[in-house]
Amino acid sequence: MTIIAHPKNKKQEAAIEAVLKALDVSFQKEEESPYNPEFVAKIKARAASAEKGNVTRIKDPNNIWESIL
Repeated sequence: MTIIAHPKNKKQEAAIEAVLKALDVSFQKEEESPYNPEFVAKIKARAASAEKGNVTRIKDPNNIWESIL
């Protein structure tokens, strides 16, 4: 099971960590992403599209443009 918490400040973060440690629950902290959230959303959308098969296959890497057209 995964639980994701979003503390609003350092005090809340410390309290959550203290409770998890007291309950002997393993956890990991992830720092905020250095990437622009809009960029990340676009990449995730493209990955989901590719998983559905929406891709362009290149048949001949030596002649890319004719392979695509």
